[in-house]
Amino acid sequence: MISPDEMIETALNYAVAWSSGDPQAVASYYAEDGSITINRGDTLKGRAAIAEMAAGFYSEFPDLVVKCDQFRMGGDHAIFVWTLEGHHAVTKNFVRVGGWEEWDLTKDGKVSASKGWFDAAEYERQIAEGI
Repeated sequence: MISPDEMIETALNYAVAWSSGDPQAVASYYAEDGSITINRGDTLKGRAAIAEMAAGFYSEFPDLVVKCDQFRMGGDHAIFVWTLEGHHAVTKNFVRVGGWEEWDLTKDGKVSASKGWFDAAEYERQIAEGI
């Protein structure tokens, strides 16, 4: 199993990957058959689907920045707490929303399953009105 210190570094680099504008960089943190489910929505499975999801965020927020606010790990489970910031491509409004991902990890520190959570109503409000 990967050490907690290595996973903290991984979490920080995951935020950097999200801020890079490169969907493949985001997907590389997931196991080949890894999955993500956001706010109990559809489960996206596999790196290609995860990369496509990330590309959607980049289309909405060309200047997207994701910050790692906190990280906790217990065995093969972790919580990645984040803040997303950027200007919406259509409305041009600045959006700042926080959330978290609950991760199940492989032995080599890849995400096998992620459950992501954020306040979708506040996200949509900020897209329409700004912060």
